[in-house]
Amino acid sequence: MTSGEVLTGTSRVTLFTLFGVASGYATHHLDARRIGEVAVIGPLTPGVGWQRLWQMARDCGRPTAGDTELAQWVLAQATRAFVCGSGRITQLDRSGWRLEPGGKRVRFDSTYANRDQLWTGNMTVEGLTKDQVSWRPTIYPA
Repeated sequence: MTSGEVLTGTSRVTLFTLFGVASGYATHHLDARRIGEVAVIGPLTPGVGWQRLWQMARDCGRPTAGDTELAQWVLAQATRAFVCGSGRITQLDRSGWRLEPGGKRVRFDSTYANRDQLWTGNMTVEGLTKDQVSWRPTIYPA
């Protein structure tokens, strides 16, 4: 499922690196309960599109993996950075973010990593420096 509208929010944002690409992980609420049931993830490195996340998942996952399994892989990487600090660039307690239209959305059959859906797209986060979003050296080719 693709998204045709801009999504903005203000929440906790984890910046993390994945195969040299700086990415952001935030949450979105679908109703007044504000439980953050949607994971919002997108690359922040200039010139890198959201499709790169899905390509990384395909390259690292099973050859027969479908969208749900690939989405779980993407969310697992962001959750790993948030919980363990592995690959984390920084953690912002409250920051504005924007997810551009045209990304990809996947609804999980059951809650995965405390989220019901993953929405990916080209993302921007307020107040980041060039150093925080720049390409990082990696031993793993992307």
